Amino acid sequence: MEGIKRRILYRDFGYERLFCDFGTVIGKYGCASCDKEALAELYYGCMHELTELASKCGFTGNLWQKFLTFLLVSHENAYSRSCEMKKGAKGTLYEMAKCDAAVFLELFHFDFHRIEPALGVFGADMIMNFQGTGESEVFGTRIRDRIGKLSRELHAAEDAGSFLLAVTAFYQEFGVGTLGLHKAFRVEHTDRQAAIVPISNIAHVNLSDLTGYEIAKKKLTDNTEAFVCGRKANNCLLYGDAGTGKSTSIKAIANQYYDRGLRLIELYKHQFQDLHDVIARIKNRGYKFIIYMDDLSFEDFEIEYKYLKAVIEGGLEKKPDNILIYATSNRRHLIREKFSDKAQLSDDLHNNDTVQEKLSLAARFGVQIYFGAPDKKQFGEIIKSLARKHRIQMGEEELLLEANKWELGHGGRSGRTAQQFIDYLLGNGGH
Repeated sequence: MEGIKRRILYRDFGYERLFCDFGTVIGKYGCASCDKEALAELYYGCMHELTELASKCGFTGNLWQKFLTFLLVSHENAYSRSCEMKKGAKGTLYEMAKCDAAVFLELFHFDFHRIEPALGVFGADMIMNFQGTGESEVFGTRIRDRIGKLSRELHAAEDAGSFLLAVTAFYQEFGVGTLGLHKAFRVEHTDRQAAIVPISNIAHVNLSDLTGYEIAKKKLTDNTEAFVCGRKANNCLLYGDAGTGKSTSIKAIANQYYDRGLRLIELYKHQFQDLHDVIARIKNRGYKFIIYMDDLSFEDFEIEYKYLKAVIEGGLEKKPDNILIYATSNRRHLIREKFSDKAQLSDDLHNNDTVQEKLSLAARFGVQIYFGAPDKKQFGEIIKSLARKHRIQMGEEELLLEANKWELGHGGRSGRTAQQFIDYLLGNGGH
């Protein structure tokens, strides 16, 4: 099948070697002069790698077609990025993509049963009717199922034009590549640049799971809604007592707005050196990005906050409109302050400047949301809500009595303490 070499846009896949090895088997299995033993070995090796990929991604059914679909939705190129930006692609770029679609359409309908008698191999039924667990280590259920749906649409396509139309619709709905298929990411530093790595198992929490804090949740939702809709929005600082749901709220926002193009990138303060690199890689993509900094605070001897200040606001380059920074902290002002900072007599002749320098980082966050520890009544409401959710079979009076005993020995009243108490009950037959 020589057509596999005539790709223009869809080249250099993440699984390019596996794709080309399959192409070699498909292209040469009927050749009388080929080394059939070597081709058979290559075929089994391809089957092995394909099965490993399917198990990771949760694919079932026709693994060959799922593999080709996976390559198409993962590949970033001039055409797929243009579709992601909702610009569409016409003219020469469209014609190039259509030529590549014709290659994939032919591959899509290849029947591996044709290889078996020619090479004396088996396994076509296994890879064309694969029955697996369906559990995915890579994708959420929704994306895994949507890839399956696209695979069926591509199988039904009558020509290259309708084949490309189905792929284009996917790009416009979900985007393309790693940033399109995942909702949350972490940053890992490599020798050359910062790598944006997907987090496959973000907790599936909703804001409704957080009992109370209605004003705080509304402020967070209103700001995020404006951001996702393309209106002006602010960087957010969620501050307050430990265990009150600050981090949970950020995760809930990522889940709530994923379908509308919101992505979350987690970054720690020791990675600030990579911040410019991360921003450069995401500023021209068709998504809205929240760079998430959890438990952000600085000791008075740490100077990384100055770098963060310049990035957030104040550098020569304008901050991209598709990026905001959301941070959580137990400190409102983020940087430790000492009485010596405010002393009337100090070695610093411009003492007020020193104080303002430390306060100015928090001022870069236009929305500041307080999460305070619940009082006794609010703590009881959280306990009762969690008990109902987990179907704890215990009288209300006894439940609250035991919860109050628990919080006295476990760090005081907070949503985290309440969840730990419920987990204790569940683990000890309290339901």
